[in-house]
Amino acid sequence: MTTEDETEMILLLNPFKIGSFSLSHRIVLAPMSRLRSYNFVAQPHAILYYSQRTTRGGFLIGEAAGISETAQGYPNTPGIWTKEQVEAWKPIVHAVHEKGGIFFCQLWHAGRASDYCFQPNGQPPISCTDKPIQAKTHIDGTTEAAFPAPRRLTIHEIKQVVNDFRKAAGNAMEAGFDGVEIHGANGYLIDQFLKDQVNDRTDEYGGSLENRCRFPLEVVKEVADEIGAYRVGVRLSPFADYNDSGDSNPEALGLYMAESLNKYRILYCHMIEPRMITQFESQKTKDSLLPMRKAFKGTFIVAGGYNREDGNEVVARDGADLVAFGRLFLANPDLPRRFELNAALNKYDRNTFYTHDPVVGYTDYPLLETDN
Repeated sequence: MTTEDETEMILLLNPFKIGSFSLSHRIVLAPMSRLRSYNFVAQPHAILYYSQRTTRGGFLIGEAAGISETAQGYPNTPGIWTKEQVEAWKPIVHAVHEKGGIFFCQLWHAGRASDYCFQPNGQPPISCTDKPIQAKTHIDGTTEAAFPAPRRLTIHEIKQVVNDFRKAAGNAMEAGFDGVEIHGANGYLIDQFLKDQVNDRTDEYGGSLENRCRFPLEVVKEVADEIGAYRVGVRLSPFADYNDSGDSNPEALGLYMAESLNKYRILYCHMIEPRMITQFESQKTKDSLLPMRKAFKGTFIVAGGYNREDGNEVVARDGADLVAFGRLFLANPDLPRRFELNAALNKYDRNTFYTHDPVVGYTDYPLLETDN
């Protein structure tokens, strides 16, 4: 290994202090829905999945967990709004803690990116708008169908959803998580309010940049007040247009949110790179997140198609404090060890990303022999 390689490893594998949490390296497990939480309840097989990816002092962000019965948008995604769901998470969190990991729960509401079959009493999904997503959805993984028209939330109902996020954060603490990440990315409910391609409201929750950011920031405030700002992170994707959620000025949107989050003194801001065209495609771009990185006063996490080399590079030029890895961590449970040794990586299989098998494509990716 060359001297340059050694320098790189010092960068990405160096310890880092994030609030009161001491990390042994800067490699973060990104939140990834795996569709293996049957009936919206986390399952025992997740114990092995998350513990496989835990290192002492490692930082893990759990898959998106619905905050209420209206939050779900896909089959077999976990929730965090009922007592049963909270109890189901406890042994999973315990397993991560037993190996010395730090574990955050991602709080999620799909908004209009849902279907009648996932909603209570088969009602329309809720959103800031009544405009449906124009793309097709795959409810069961195979059948293509149109997204239904959502129901526009009233101001009173918006306040109720804010409260749902607050209660879900409290539930996450009861389950033993170290903190929560508010999912404000990828065209789901919070992102729907943020983006002017979706948000067509004319009240105080629509129109201006300040108004479109009002609901997301109200969620941040209530969650921070409930569990402490030092336990709260936010994930944003200002440049993405997932689920027909684009914005006419993503740079301004991202900068406004980064600056506004400082008011609440939350632990971290987690931004997705503009190079992520879709969840499966990426392209190289300029360092568009740098203004947001400079504006935000807490820990800054980046995600979006990173590998060992450019993960080291973004830390080296102070473009981020931590780097979140998704697909590489999915296929390589011992990713930090492989990065340390510059070892070959397992190739991920997209065909098993979202199946419901409790083993195949989930916990059967091999570890390095040196880690036996």
